[in-house]
Amino acid sequence: MKTHLEGPAPPRQRPRSQPRSPADRARKSREQLESRLAESVGEAARGARLLAGLTQAEVAGRVGIAAEVYGRMERGKMMPSVPTLFRLCLALRLSADVGLGLATAASVGAALWEGDSGHKDQLPEMRKVLRTLRRMSRSQLNLMNQVAAAILPER
Repeated sequence: MKTHLEGPAPPRQRPRSQPRSPADRARKSREQLESRLAESVGEAARGARLLAGLTQAEVAGRVGIAAEVYGRMERGKMMPSVPTLFRLCLALRLSADVGLGLATAASVGAALWEGDSGHKDQLPEMRKVLRTLRRMSRSQLNLMNQVAAAILPER
């Protein structure tokens, strides 16, 4: 057992952490934000890719990047550049708001139908729904009516 000539050893003091400068705090905050943003983009891209039934390699080819790079983006390990994000949104038919985590797909869809707008008939989404409905049988139309009634808020 080690002893000091003058008596017992003084208690060890924990080093005090240096107060972080405003620049350090800003950098850390920016890094956290970028990390959350990259994760949000990755989750949205993965969800849209799976919904479209595409592989990572197919999406990467459509966007014009390597499959490995797309895989890192989808896992939230890499943030795409703005031009790449734009091409990604086009390739996956993904709203940039949803891709960036600013809105959920449900809220974007709901926003199209909020309020009683007389312009809904002119929306491309409405024309697409009507084209699809015209191809359905009577029983399929009844089922679609039940689904629509279930998802629409009551008035």
